[in-house]
Amino acid sequence: MPEKRRIAVLASGNGSNFQALLDACVSGVINAEIVLLVSNKRHAYAITRARLAHVKVLVMEPEKFKSRTVHCAKIARAMNDLNVDLVCLAGYLLKVEPCLTRSFPNRILNIHPALLPKYGGKGMYGRHVHEAVLLAKEAESGCSVHLVNEIYDEGPVLAQARVPVSPEDTADTLAGKIHPVEYKLYVEVVRDVCAGKIDLDAKGATK
Repeated sequence: MPEKRRIAVLASGNGSNFQALLDACVSGVINAEIVLLVSNKRHAYAITRARLAHVKVLVMEPEKFKSRTVHCAKIARAMNDLNVDLVCLAGYLLKVEPCLTRSFPNRILNIHPALLPKYGGKGMYGRHVHEAVLLAKEAESGCSVHLVNEIYDEGPVLAQARVPVSPEDTADTLAGKIHPVEYKLYVEVVRDVCAGKIDLDAKGATK
């Protein structure tokens, strides 16, 4: 069995995607261990999930640092100290700063609740994405796993999953359709990355 990869997860909220990844690591579906959860929100439920699983937690509220660069550098240092191989964003609502993409080139993944390149970019997260999809009367939506670079949601897409949009859908019902698909897709992609089936360097988000 190849050596387990070491994963850090960044989350700002409930942490359901974090939980899906954690469960898959614990069960052996993903040949990895989540060694760190970083959150920019002190009361994020993701922190509770991590502590219940005895995962190290780092609360990093950016307003407590003199700059976002300093904030980012401390996160990068903590990850390097733990020999992190892969970084997974799971509902992390801060823009990833250049120091992190440079510290982990082609090693940062994100799950986005839409079919990129549609409905990505600044302000396009959670409910805002689903409302935009419904306003445009799209016939389908879904989720995308992509590599992270220094521009919101513009890194290369690694995989997508689709769900139908019905005329009766609301932002809440559409989110309810997409969430379980997100969990499955993210686990599959991270599993394949850790197994060497997806070559992130070949995808080339950052050089």
